[in-house]
Amino acid sequence: MAKKGKKYIEALKLVDRSKAYAVSEAIELVKKTDHAKFDATVEVAFRLGVDPKKADQQIRGAVVLPNGTGKTQRVLVFAKGEKAKEAEAAGADYVGDAEYINKINQGWLDFDVVVATPDMMGEVGKLGRTLGPKGLMPNPKTGTVTFDVGKAVNEIKAGKVEYRLDKAGIIHVPIGKVSFDSAKLEENFVTIFDTLLKAKPAAAKGTYMKNVTITSTMGPGIKIDPTSVSVKA
Repeated sequence: MAKKGKKYIEALKLVDRSKAYAVSEAIELVKKTDHAKFDATVEVAFRLGVDPKKADQQIRGAVVLPNGTGKTQRVLVFAKGEKAKEAEAAGADYVGDAEYINKINQGWLDFDVVVATPDMMGEVGKLGRTLGPKGLMPNPKTGTVTFDVGKAVNEIKAGKVEYRLDKAGIIHVPIGKVSFDSAKLEENFVTIFDTLLKAKPAAAKGTYMKNVTITSTMGPGIKIDPTSVSVKA
């Protein structure tokens, strides 16, 4: 286990490890315990009461955070003709087809999100071994395989985040930066919290939202009491 630094240990003293905080308290603590020399990302981990090995309990999708993530996403769009022009007009960073497939095969990965029109997926699918392990493969469930490329690019640039259940039954989602106003972080948190509640599989039994932890890039984890979260009906 890696040795923790003095700043981390000092930050940890501010957190009651036995307590689950109200979301507003937890966000204030995230700000207080952050000791990075850069504008750290605030991330939330949701441990859910589902079985990730069962197909009918998989959870995957995407949601646009109302206040964005604080990160400028570099978007690559695989499209041709008018759809390529639409992607460019929407602000995509890279737009094309065969030339970018060749670049990726040669090791180029200077982008954060990939969007593709359905007619391009026959070729893009061949990049699965490269893009798949990095979570970059376009997928209809996250809105990244679509003919509506303009809308897809606009949403990604506005702060769209993808969420996906991992093998341990946990979903990790960034909700902004430490520099964000607390109210904006809370609004982003509530948006993803509500989205995951609505995504509960019918086959899931028992407690669904088992554990919620918020942290900054280099700060300690802070537990959130799920019952403290007010969501829209």
